[in-house]
Amino acid sequence: MKYVGFGINSGQENMRIDSELLENAILQGEKEPVFRLYGWLPKCISLGRNQKDDFLTGEIDSVRRLTGGRALLHDDEITYCYIAPAKEGESVIDSYKHISGILIDFFKTLGVELEFGENKRVSTHFDYCMLLSTGADVCYQGRKIIGSAQCRKQGYILQHGSILFGYDKVLLEQLFHEEVRGITTVHEILPDVTKQEFVWRFEEYLRTLD
Repeated sequence: MKYVGFGINSGQENMRIDSELLENAILQGEKEPVFRLYGWLPKCISLGRNQKDDFLTGEIDSVRRLTGGRALLHDDEITYCYIAPAKEGESVIDSYKHISGILIDFFKTLGVELEFGENKRVSTHFDYCMLLSTGADVCYQGRKIIGSAQCRKQGYILQHGSILFGYDKVLLEQLFHEEVRGITTVHEILPDVTKQEFVWRFEEYLRTLD
């Protein structure tokens, strides 16, 4: 697995890098998966590829993702991006679970057992991704901690998602006009683990993967 070193960038720059990684993988016919971890500065809302933006107020940066799904506020979190050739015959949900399984296995090295969420009926009322739950989401004791989205192009998958470290409940409810519930964070589960340590340990884990 190829790992792209951690960096903190603007929303536009982060989406540009992800897009270039996907295009380069297609152009080069890469067989080896690419994994990237990154942060955002300033805080930014990313919109799903086909999501309406009529709820945005302009008070926070925003960018549109290559992937679908609902909006995320990228603030106190780590984002991952995984790019690889799609496996022949593998369903979309199976590919989600395969890729998310990397995250679940990493958290096991931290002594944390995560699980896939339950399939729940999706309400179109929610603009904020973390309030929705599918069988491909990653949860801790029934509360969502990682939200992911995926796109496919010319036989390649790009999946990325948000690993919550913490969140500003007041800000989220102001931005999305929703009651924030049913989510948890790394800070709540592992209060002594800093982002720096988390990234370092994740990088070390990724280097052990083929």
